[in-house]
Amino acid sequence: MSTSESPLVLRSQDGPVVTLTLNRGERFNPLSSAMIGTLQNELNALAEDQAVRVVVLASAGRGFCAGHDLREMRAHAGDETWQQRLFDDCSRMMVTLTRLPQPVIARVHGIATAAGCQLVAMCDLAVASESATFALPGVNIGVFCSTPAVGVARNVSRKRVMELLLTGQPIDARAAHDWGLVNRVVPADDLDAAVRCFTDLIVARSAATIALGKRTFYHQVGETLERAYDVAGLAMASNMSFDDAAEGIDAFLERRPAVWRPGRPV
Repeated sequence: MSTSESPLVLRSQDGPVVTLTLNRGERFNPLSSAMIGTLQNELNALAEDQAVRVVVLASAGRGFCAGHDLREMRAHAGDETWQQRLFDDCSRMMVTLTRLPQPVIARVHGIATAAGCQLVAMCDLAVASESATFALPGVNIGVFCSTPAVGVARNVSRKRVMELLLTGQPIDARAAHDWGLVNRVVPADDLDAAVRCFTDLIVARSAATIALGKRTFYHQVGETLERAYDVAGLAMASNMSFDDAAEGIDAFLERRPAVWRPGRPV
């Protein structure tokens, strides 16, 4: 099978954990319009699959993702309608990551630049190899990384994001960790094990509770303080009506492991 015929995204499953692998490694997995559409379709399907508890986003080849496909964008340079559709579709896919009921973990190696850095930022958790680098380098080619900044600015302080945006210079994995862009930095050989630590912990928790908690977190985090407490309070009151909440509290008081119900609330 030639590269052009091979799937843009590979899906594999290990029990309740699904891994989506960007599969254009020879080009550092650019977010072409086709790649974005394929990812969107995969995420839509996962949202409906109650057997899946965690999603891992990984990449083939030498790097995670180099951002948008510049060749494709240049070919449509004079078509503002096409350009707007590309960014609308990409933004929709990025937001879908936060709306997915399952936690999403970015498995990052090599470069994660521009929209690739945004992709890391929009995942719920991120684990990076020591050799990973991150950048918002659009300014270097005359295209400011405005949409990638939306996701990164929700992970990293404003002045540090502006440093990335204004200089176009990359940061290494340790800096990305210190700045809050990734959760863990590990040797390349330990990358899968570090991701597995997160997936094992998440799978051992209540699916219903995690789905509600993730939805509530992204709802309240953009609200005013008072409104955020209203949103969170309603969610916690609802959470207390879950069978899993009753089971979890009883198990804690009785000093025994909890037995969670399968599935999650609609």
